[in-house]
Amino acid sequence: MYMEQGKKFISPGAWFSMIYPADWSEFEDGEGSFLFYNPADWTGNFRISAYKGNAAYGRDFLRQELEENTSATLVKIGKLECAYSKEMFEEEGIYYTSHLWITGIDELAFECSFTVKKGESVTEAEKVIASLETRKEGIKYPAEIIPVRLSEIYQINEAYEWVDSAVKEVLKKDFQGAEEDVVKMQQIIDKGEIGPKKKEAWLAFGIVLCVIFANEVDNMEWRTLIDGNREAPVLLNISTGARIDPMKLVWSKVKAGVPCNMVETYKSIFDNQ
Repeated sequence: MYMEQGKKFISPGAWFSMIYPADWSEFEDGEGSFLFYNPADWTGNFRISAYKGNAAYGRDFLRQELEENTSATLVKIGKLECAYSKEMFEEEGIYYTSHLWITGIDELAFECSFTVKKGESVTEAEKVIASLETRKEGIKYPAEIIPVRLSEIYQINEAYEWVDSAVKEVLKKDFQGAEEDVVKMQQIIDKGEIGPKKKEAWLAFGIVLCVIFANEVDNMEWRTLIDGNREAPVLLNISTGARIDPMKLVWSKVKAGVPCNMVETYKSIFDNQ
């Protein structure tokens, strides 16, 4: 039941991974819950939450659901046993069915739901559930590039807002996220008010350099890098496969005691594409 032409999602903290349809995207949901659906042609809302406990937590969570939810039945999806139940509701004259699967793998328990119009297929959701895999602590997994997650989009936005605010407050100038703003970022650095240990500030400069580059150059898209404990936004040239890591642009230099020239760094991005 592996999903062809799917996209991979690795949860924040790298607890688990799954494959979801290529035409789905991640959207904001409640804390600890991840929401996916097709924004162009809605086929249903897929939500997944994961909970971690002891080594048998996943199995116990499944058993408890079967005991306490009298409408739940045991079904098998791929290699996973799941407690399945459903409920119907009406909203603005349209009837929907919310399908719920409770399952577990070792120390992780999963709660998955797929809300569709009444009578619509749940095959997409079943394929996603079948693709679920846990990622064990203490195991070094190969670095992976996955579609950009909301958590990294938030990080990009926060970095941009911080640089924008710094330029306006310190320099009393506008910031448009354009190429001419690189000089303004250098002027902020030249004032010497950002200490060498302020990692988040230096990371923000690297991220915003990439934002500006993406605004100026075609075929650039954000991705999420998962590499050990590091989960970070990176910029990918989808036509050449070249990757730009914001951390290496500025923070890695500052940490190594190397002077950072934003204009030269920005030019080097072009040279490496």
